[in-house]
Amino acid sequence: MITTNADFSIMVRRCLLTLKPFRIFVAGIGFFSLCFLMTSLGGQFSAKRPGESPFTIRAEVLGGPESRGVLRKISDMLEVIMKRMDALSKLGNTTDSHRLDELSSALDRMQPMGLVERIQAIAQNMSDMAMRVEQILQRSMASNRVRDGASGQCDIPKDPRYPDCPSKVDWMRARWTSDPCYAFYGVDGSDCSFLVYLSEVEWFCPPLAWRNQTAVPTYKPPPKRQAALRSDIGALLEQVGTGKESLSFMKRRMRRMAAQWASAARRLDDKLRSQHREQKRILVHVGFLTEESGDVFSPKVLKGGPLGEMVQWADILTTLHVLGHNLKISVSLKELQGFVGVPPGRGSCPLTGPLPFDLIYTDYHGMQQMKQQMGLSLRKHKCHIRVIDTFGTEPAYNHEEYATLHGYRTNWGYWNLNCKQYMTMFPHTPDNSFMGFVAEELNETERLSIQRNKVDNMALVYGKEASMWKVVLFLYLHSQGKEKFLAILHRYMEIHGTVYYEAQRPPEVPAFVKNHGLLPQQELQQLLRKAKLFIGFGFPYEGPAPLEAIANGCIFLQPKFNPSHSSLNHDFFRGKPTSRKVSSQHPYAEQYIGRPHVVTVDFNNSYEFDSTIRQIMTTKASTVEPFLPYEYTCEGMLERVNAYIQNQDFCSPEVLFPPVNTSRTWSGSPPNPYSLLPNSSILAWASNATAPPSWPPLSALRLLTSLAGQSCVEACQSGGLICEPALYRFINVKEVFSTLEVQCEGVESEINHLFPAFSAEHAECSLQKDPLLFSCAGASAKYQRLCPCRDYRMGQVALCGDCL
Repeated sequence: MITTNADFSIMVRRCLLTLKPFRIFVAGIGFFSLCFLMTSLGGQFSAKRPGESPFTIRAEVLGGPESRGVLRKISDMLEVIMKRMDALSKLGNTTDSHRLDELSSALDRMQPMGLVERIQAIAQNMSDMAMRVEQILQRSMASNRVRDGASGQCDIPKDPRYPDCPSKVDWMRARWTSDPCYAFYGVDGSDCSFLVYLSEVEWFCPPLAWRNQTAVPTYKPPPKRQAALRSDIGALLEQVGTGKESLSFMKRRMRRMAAQWASAARRLDDKLRSQHREQKRILVHVGFLTEESGDVFSPKVLKGGPLGEMVQWADILTTLHVLGHNLKISVSLKELQGFVGVPPGRGSCPLTGPLPFDLIYTDYHGMQQMKQQMGLSLRKHKCHIRVIDTFGTEPAYNHEEYATLHGYRTNWGYWNLNCKQYMTMFPHTPDNSFMGFVAEELNETERLSIQRNKVDNMALVYGKEASMWKVVLFLYLHSQGKEKFLAILHRYMEIHGTVYYEAQRPPEVPAFVKNHGLLPQQELQQLLRKAKLFIGFGFPYEGPAPLEAIANGCIFLQPKFNPSHSSLNHDFFRGKPTSRKVSSQHPYAEQYIGRPHVVTVDFNNSYEFDSTIRQIMTTKASTVEPFLPYEYTCEGMLERVNAYIQNQDFCSPEVLFPPVNTSRTWSGSPPNPYSLLPNSSILAWASNATAPPSWPPLSALRLLTSLAGQSCVEACQSGGLICEPALYRFINVKEVFSTLEVQCEGVESEINHLFPAFSAEHAECSLQKDPLLFSCAGASAKYQRLCPCRDYRMGQVALCGDCL
């Protein structure tokens, strides 16, 4: 710290020896002196009057004569400094030594003024003075607004249309400094600024009459373009980026599958050539890969950790790119903020501009981050969001108020979305949309090669982490009175594993298991193409590996769960927003594929397990051909996601049904729009009734009633159909009960995720009051439910026969 004028002079001489040219240095001294004083004052200088010095501060701003005197002395001193600096700056034509002498003489003449001591003394008082200046300026700005506008413009309005306005103003008075975004939008602590913000940025207060409302620019949406299918993924690989092992894994998968995506794009293009497809602006925010969510997956990619989520996200990105949409990818909060246009701060303020995307794909981590960053705007824009949700979210858990009141509240769910906005890995929850992923397809040459090279006595175990073996060995190998099932399998087959290890063999893996360690995907594929049996231990649930094994000609042997696993009896599902009962390790493989490719057996029954293995051994491996459901091919996923993008719309309000101006009749003249199918108790939409716009179309509707204690998922499946919640609004009318000849003492509308339903025993008939609770899931022994079912395309259960 400089303490004397002599020290100051020495410092300047030293600087002059190292800094050239001299003129720049001298100007710098003046500039930094000025900045020091202006910074101490907080930068709060008002506009100068004509003829005043650049450093003269208007006296009336500070108020008292004492303040005016102090600031006048500062002003005079700065003018002296500037004159001396101006004189010194003219010494540019002399030699360096002459410059030093001149500067030394100038500094000596300045020393009697006590320059440094004066600056130090002034600095000690600057903080209090700056605070006083800021307070006075704020009062002055507020009074200027009142003078500029109409009288009383900043009084807090008491408008019954805006009942929250006074309380919001009180909150702003106490907390407006809690987030920098308020200052970004012009809030300065005055009531006027609060009202401007609460009426123009948020919507809690009425518009102010004295504000120029016409200044807000009218938003013009970008022109709509035709989406063209792409066969090259080079641009996508650049967008995915680098820096995380998870991203590297996803890019390796994209490159390996590139040829299959290109071929699928050409086939789908032939199918859709006559259809107009609008190009969408899409943001993909992968929340679980952000540092803020912990990114627990990236460090485990090379250690046998779960890869199912990354497989799915890689395929989602590729699908959206190949379909020809305008794609942005975010794996950090900074990228999310930049893409969405979040104001600086902690996310308390909403977005003021339009959302620059038609669709946003994210996950539960991303939803939480978007809520923190977008604030109230999330409520406005959430209809654009699609949540990738592995295990599914049922309506009872999604409806925040209902979940809280009826015991369905969990750590997930409760976002009040249309449940079709949740997109699952498998089509196990028809309340949600089935997103899926893809498995590698084989050409004819590869299929024949696999069948020739299968090893009849080779089994490969599903499980890359040693912890999976530890849990399963405890569950299955130590059951009292039960022979160890791996020992039974070892009698007949050579057992292989791919368990990760660094230095030594994992102790959880039995000695008779030939462990290959963690394998790259291509080497794992070669192992699957040789193995006859792919055996699951019961965990992980519903992963992609069994489909990949079946696609490579393996028989998938999995355990049956008795009783079924659910959130009621199993820790893994506890806290997840679903009451679904999982009957086996992979219910999709059990239900939609089945024998001979999938065999489900009770591993705790040693006799049943042994006889199943002996039966498998008598089956030639070459007779079980590689199989892959169409919906898990590249073309199947492209077809399905394209149908969603072009047809699902959760932002436009649904047309009321029945129309408000009708009672019991619809155009088309039948007494109601339903008719019984021949020799059946199932209702369909009458062919001579006008069908309102809907997707899936009403031609797919098949209405039936469940048994008491049966869910609509089960009721539709029993008829070879799929429950379709999008069609609930067309059966949630009292005319349905009369068509079904159900006797009702009265028809009430209530909030209950089991409705519409009826109780034949008590002649009670109930309709659904809240559309968010239309649910295929849920059952009660008291009610028979009305179930909107539909048909489905072979190999593509997400789409009905007329959905394309």
